[in-house]
Amino acid sequence: MAEETLASLSVFFSPICSSHFVPWKLDAPFLSLPLRTQFSASAESQKPQLKKAPEFPILEKQNWLIHLHYIRKDYEACKAVIKEQLQETQGLCEYAIYVQALIFRLEGNIQESLELFQTCAVLSPQCADNLKQVARSLFLLGKHKAAIEVYSEAAKLNQKDWEICHNLGVCYIYLKQFNKAQDQLHNALHLNRHDLTYIMLGKIHLLEGDLDKAIEIYKKAVEFSPENTELLTTLGLLYLQLGIYQKAFEHLGNALTYDPTNYKAILAAGSMMQTHGDFDVALTKYRVVACAVPESPPLWNNIGMCFFGKKKYVAAISCLKRANYLAPFDWKILYNLGLVHLTMQQYASAFHFLSAAINFQPKMGELYMLLAVALTNLEDIENAKRAYAEAVRLDKCNPLVNLNYAVLLYNQGEKRAALTQYQEMEKKVNLLKDSSSLEFDSEMVEMAQKLGAALQVGEALVWTKPVKDPKSKHRSSSGSKAASVPQPLGSNQALGQAMSSAAAYRKLPSGAGGTSQLTKPPSLPLEPEPTEEAHPTEASAQIREK
Repeated sequence: MAEETLASLSVFFSPICSSHFVPWKLDAPFLSLPLRTQFSASAESQKPQLKKAPEFPILEKQNWLIHLHYIRKDYEACKAVIKEQLQETQGLCEYAIYVQALIFRLEGNIQESLELFQTCAVLSPQCADNLKQVARSLFLLGKHKAAIEVYSEAAKLNQKDWEICHNLGVCYIYLKQFNKAQDQLHNALHLNRHDLTYIMLGKIHLLEGDLDKAIEIYKKAVEFSPENTELLTTLGLLYLQLGIYQKAFEHLGNALTYDPTNYKAILAAGSMMQTHGDFDVALTKYRVVACAVPESPPLWNNIGMCFFGKKKYVAAISCLKRANYLAPFDWKILYNLGLVHLTMQQYASAFHFLSAAINFQPKMGELYMLLAVALTNLEDIENAKRAYAEAVRLDKCNPLVNLNYAVLLYNQGEKRAALTQYQEMEKKVNLLKDSSSLEFDSEMVEMAQKLGAALQVGEALVWTKPVKDPKSKHRSSSGSKAASVPQPLGSNQALGQAMSSAAAYRKLPSGAGGTSQLTKPPSLPLEPEPTEEAHPTEASAQIREK
């Protein structure tokens, strides 16, 4: 009976298991089955422990979500996750505090961000990034010495970080320690070359007044980054300031090749055309710039002086007033406003704007000369003499200052003092003739010859009259008084004519230093200097005294 049962089982299992099936034998021990069952039971008891995954540390479990919201600039959601994370960790999650500090800085809460970065530095004192952020917040608060100390501590932790050296150099620039700043910036370039480091290094040389070294730095920067339009534009502006127009035009053209909408380069190119008297072409260029930056003070200043060169004085004043509204502390705009008001014989307004310009630029002799002209026409002779004396003291190169002063003294009957000023003017003229091929304004030459004849001197002084430009101003004859009344040298009409043509003449060298200091924004491309692009008539007024 047992054999038949086994035979039937073998037949039942044979199609399923085929050759891999081994039939049971009668002599096989039946105790093996309970042993298998006992072993499997013990394995099942251990199975839940093997499936249990390790838990993430609670301090870092939502860092990924904080990072995701931050890079998406979803700051409200990011702050909500940070708040939840800090509550769970009792304020010990370093990354959450770090991102919260970054958000505070973006919102302008610099002091709060500083406190949070200091907390991060306490939680992880060996992290150089935390110290760098602390120093950055101190820098933004204007605490440059404290920022230098923290950056120095960060440099001990990471000696090969170019950013630390760069930022140290920027801090030293603000403290006027230019030698230390140059050392740090050179160290940054040695570690890793960046355009921004070249820009800051060039700015140091500009602040020191060394244009040649600044140009060398920017040339190296252009070699390193030949497609950087900011570097090309700045280099072109420096060449423009030195009067090297060919190279200036070349670099400005390269900048416009890479970026045809670069308004800084367009503005500079328009300024070059304006300097050479091409007012209509310059206005065409400025029209393009006005679409990109309609609220640019240098733009409206230049447009105003184009109208001034075209003798459209009301339009010039309107544009200059807009420029003054946008930049009320720019002394060059105030200078030009004073010049235009002098041309229109509005002497009180001219005095107002020239006085304001002197408050911002007290070491420019030409400003005092224009102020003296206004005071003379306001019949304040004593203050006019004081203004002329200050102009002579400050300006050691411009003969126009001494000529105007001599005219005033002669008209007041002080011939000996007038002769002294005339002789000083002769010395400056001879010096300019020997050192450069500068051509003098014909109206200035005519006035000097008249004054020399009146003082019975000046026959030995040889003047070189310039060839008249067909685009230059048309001089009308000045009004004459009765024949019995001696006419003083110079007239209001001639004064207006001389100043109206100022933009068409070459700039006389000024001993007062006509360049203003650069603004010093850290970690930003250098803006074009207003001196280079915005004021073609800054030091070129040819004035006659009443």
